[in-house]
Amino acid sequence: MTAYVGDTVPAGDQAAGGGDVPAIEATGLVKRFGATTAVAGVDLCIPQGGVHGFLGPNGAGKTTTIRMLATLVPPDGGRARVFGHDVVTDADAVRARVSLTGQFASLDEDLTGAENLLLLARLLGYSRAAARQRTDQLLSAFGLTEAAGKQVKQYSGGMRRRVDIAASIVVRPDLVFLDEPTTGLDPRSRNQVWDVVRALVRGGTTVLLTTQYLDEADQLADRISVIDAGRVIAEGSPGQLKASVGSGTLHVRVLDPARRGTARELLERVLGVPVAEDGDPAALTARVPEAGPAARALTALEGAGIELAQFALGQPSLDEVFLALTGRPAEDAGPPAPAPPAPDPEDRR
Repeated sequence: MTAYVGDTVPAGDQAAGGGDVPAIEATGLVKRFGATTAVAGVDLCIPQGGVHGFLGPNGAGKTTTIRMLATLVPPDGGRARVFGHDVVTDADAVRARVSLTGQFASLDEDLTGAENLLLLARLLGYSRAAARQRTDQLLSAFGLTEAAGKQVKQYSGGMRRRVDIAASIVVRPDLVFLDEPTTGLDPRSRNQVWDVVRALVRGGTTVLLTTQYLDEADQLADRISVIDAGRVIAEGSPGQLKASVGSGTLHVRVLDPARRGTARELLERVLGVPVAEDGDPAALTARVPEAGPAARALTALEGAGIELAQFALGQPSLDEVFLALTGRPAEDAGPPAPAPPAPDPEDRR
């Protein structure tokens, strides 16, 4: 896939913002739907550039927060600014700088992929020739040239997501909100969307990515905010969040399963922590605070003549981080928050 997806915007569109102004500043952001509080006081400060992950299960408040920041629904409390513009009092200036791709493709399925992009380009101020050039450029960049003449309703899920994201950047925005862009996609299509996200960042766009897939956040995000029950409960780089759990995981497989019990007793003596016997009859697992004790454990096993088929020390996964922070695994989605009214089609940008 061609990486270039940037473009010179038509005359009269937004100018790039200064790098000293945060892309997003939010303080105490609140949104209620009837008796349900979907967002209960979100604080965010996201610099320009890169990918900021917004991680949490369904119903945590991710999409509602995005919709407030994109000016699609007003907050009931708190304040938010996008590139210095207030999302309530200066909504038009915010909309001139951002684009939103929701969880489901918002395209005209009776039009072809090329026709969808051409229509948006013309509506956004491109001349006929420039609209055709930009459409061809995006179709090529997103690997859709061969499918350009097919109706969108004939596209696969991955192709729909790619053309939907392409539609979001017909005029390259300073900030793109990607709300769970890979939900329901197969692994190949997910990787294609990940390539698109990386290309956006290389083109100078800031991306706020909401996802409930921990591996997606790990792959793409420079920093991550973890949201649960409408509040941000942790923030940092993937490495910092993993380190906050305070330990790594030691995995051992003995060559002779009959010696697993001896190996477990020896490891518990050396490590000073409980060692679990996994379902695999040759496997042992222990949580260790640092690499030093693990190295001593390996030396002790060698000294006892216990041969190993595998010995690995890994950093905690984001799954373990999420479990430590929330007390439940990330796949435990829970009930979704009430959906706000659908936006007017003209509010796409």
